[in-house]
Amino acid sequence: MPHTYAKVGWTDDGQPLSESHDDVYFSKASGLDETRHVFLTHNQLPQRFTDKDTFTIAETGFGTGLNFLATCQLWQAHAKAGQHLNFISVEKYPLTATDLKQALNLWPELTPLTQQLLNGYDTLLNGTPLVMDNITLTLSVADSNTALPTWRAPVDAWFLDGFAPAKNPDMWTNTLFDTMTRLSTSGTTAATFTAAGTVKRGLKSAGFEVKKVRGFGHKRDMLIGRMP
Repeated sequence: MPHTYAKVGWTDDGQPLSESHDDVYFSKASGLDETRHVFLTHNQLPQRFTDKDTFTIAETGFGTGLNFLATCQLWQAHAKAGQHLNFISVEKYPLTATDLKQALNLWPELTPLTQQLLNGYDTLLNGTPLVMDNITLTLSVADSNTALPTWRAPVDAWFLDGFAPAKNPDMWTNTLFDTMTRLSTSGTTAATFTAAGTVKRGLKSAGFEVKKVRGFGHKRDMLIGRMP
């Protein structure tokens, strides 16, 4: 089936915008720093990378792939021999390869990893996992409410990204939180840029202990969770 690609606009300083959702893909202040603050730091990475031979991260909203690449960079710096990172994500409207490259050109320090992603991007979109040494990326190109029920791997950390609940309510549904309940185990963590009440209630309904912490940049608050 042909993909329905994202409609991407660009700001004067080269930042990608979703025209469909009228929202940014990442913080205008610094998308990479935002990823590190929200998803890497508040899922207690890299401290937890040494916990298991295989560490699984599940993400909602692949977008530009920035979260994945920042995680790969961290993993390469801290993983031990024999460990494997399993990264699974979902994206209903993937970027074209051209738009993806333009967006990721903002982060020169990620260039070697970006090139590996671009080299395997077409096959990734068509259902073939991308393997980069001791890292495997699997991308579901589908609506999250269709894709999430098919996921089977136990998850160690959740990256709840995608566009804001007010802009993209179809993603922040009971399907997401039911999947989190099903795939999470004791000690599984979750982090998200939003502090919306619907998300807080959803995380609690999924069984997570939820806290509000300082957000990135101009965002006062964000949510983190841990499965007891």
